[in-house]
Amino acid sequence: MATLKKETLLEWYRQMVLIRLFETRCDELYREKKITGVYLHLYSGHEAVGVGALSALKPSDHVITAYRDHGIAIARGVDPKPIMAEMMGKKTGTSGGKGGSMHIASREHNFWGGYAIVGGHLPLATGIGLACRYNETDEVVISFIGDGATNNGYFHESLNMSQIWDLPVVWIIENNLVGMGTRIEDSSGQVELHKRSVAYGMKDGGRVDGQDVIAVNKVVSEAVEYARKSGPVLIEAMTYRYKGHGVSDKSFDKRLADELKEWTENKDPIQLLKRSLVEKYKGIQKELDAIDKTAAAQVDEATQYGLESPAPTYEDLISNVYV
Repeated sequence: MATLKKETLLEWYRQMVLIRLFETRCDELYREKKITGVYLHLYSGHEAVGVGALSALKPSDHVITAYRDHGIAIARGVDPKPIMAEMMGKKTGTSGGKGGSMHIASREHNFWGGYAIVGGHLPLATGIGLACRYNETDEVVISFIGDGATNNGYFHESLNMSQIWDLPVVWIIENNLVGMGTRIEDSSGQVELHKRSVAYGMKDGGRVDGQDVIAVNKVVSEAVEYARKSGPVLIEAMTYRYKGHGVSDKSFDKRLADELKEWTENKDPIQLLKRSLVEKYKGIQKELDAIDKTAAAQVDEATQYGLESPAPTYEDLISNVYV
């Protein structure tokens, strides 16, 4: 922390607060049926992983993830207004209202989206990495992976090929200990998922405390520097989600109440950074309060933007199709 500027730490705090408030609002809007669809996957609890990792990238680098994607989009710098509009299926959304919560993307930010098929985005991450290496662009790809996707064939094929071709991909497993409703020890013979790098001859980036944005940034920054020159790296970030797999999972809070309390009270990424800032900088509380207030207003603005935006028309529906 001593080597980081105050402005950098405050920016990370801002991003994490914005993500948390945005996700909380999305949860409310889903229950009010303003956001519809089969599922809504919230990023609450994971904020330090996304913010810490993406702050290690250049604008020209690439990001891809699965369906818990709204927080990643915000961390990448995508405006919350079109994200919220997309959540509501509106024409002004990032994908014109055609994608919904699991398909947020932005070409402007080299954020290639969330994908609804478990592990389905991993071959695409390998393909983007191949394009970077083939075109000699010096760009890096960060691909986020849920722990539940690591037993999927896509995972093994994609990581193996990235190593064979020395592709500039940083694979980040967000291990929140529970894949849907299954504990990691019940689904994987090797619960230290970063050790799977050994099977591919890949650099092992190790485990990192995914609730510590500073630690995540340090580990991912080193991995990104390595990947630009030498090939892929596999990192495992230990984190925890505060809601069920999706908002329809209504039993999560009851089933894991004690564990959830431990993580939210003692390991919350926002509160950990906040305590560090208060200890290091005298009188910073006013700045933190101002950030909280601005982030809340930004979420209100995004909500209103989404509610007031028009729905897609029939012409929108049949546009951008091949046949």
